[in-house]
Amino acid sequence: MSIPNTLSLASHGPVIPVIVIQRLQDAVPLAQALVAGGVRVLEVTLRTPVALQAMEAMARAVPEAIVGAGTLRTVADVRAARDAGCQFGVSPGYTEAIGAACHEQGLPLLPGVSTASEVMQANAAGYQFLKLFPAVAVGGINLLKALSGPFPDVAFCPTGGITLETAPQFLKLANVKVCGGSWLTPQDAIDAGDWARITRLAAEAAALRAQV
Repeated sequence: MSIPNTLSLASHGPVIPVIVIQRLQDAVPLAQALVAGGVRVLEVTLRTPVALQAMEAMARAVPEAIVGAGTLRTVADVRAARDAGCQFGVSPGYTEAIGAACHEQGLPLLPGVSTASEVMQANAAGYQFLKLFPAVAVGGINLLKALSGPFPDVAFCPTGGITLETAPQFLKLANVKVCGGSWLTPQDAIDAGDWARITRLAAEAAALRAQV
């Protein structure tokens, strides 16, 4: 399944899990557990040595999943993510080099910002859907409300410090289309192979939109 741009990811549910894979053998059952709970968009971060292999395994074995690469920091990261079969990319910040590489590779990008100046820089490059990161640390809901004034045409995916309890508060904001969260994939559940727990967490997250 191809996606025309990252904003279309929001149509698949209110939360995008931010996933850290430590063991390659966990990748496929984790993806299956999330999809079973109604979460199809999966951001796998480039924070471990097996991350790219995990993305490739998920994309190949779980076709219902829309697998993306998180923590894109270099042009090499972008190319490697595309080669692994990723359908979108997420970066903690934004640089022209990252934007150009994603355009060259045909990889839709969700670039990270944390200030008004960075929003303007990403806008100038043609991006209207941005990741606010680290969301809670840089001002959270108050910052998003403040940004809505000068940037009424910009939508956000806040990520960083958001929980199941606070996510509905973010999702109520007009300029928030989806939020990112690591609570869907707790490390202790992955280590224990408790895929039923992860499916339950995914189902809770998938149901959040109905609450706002």
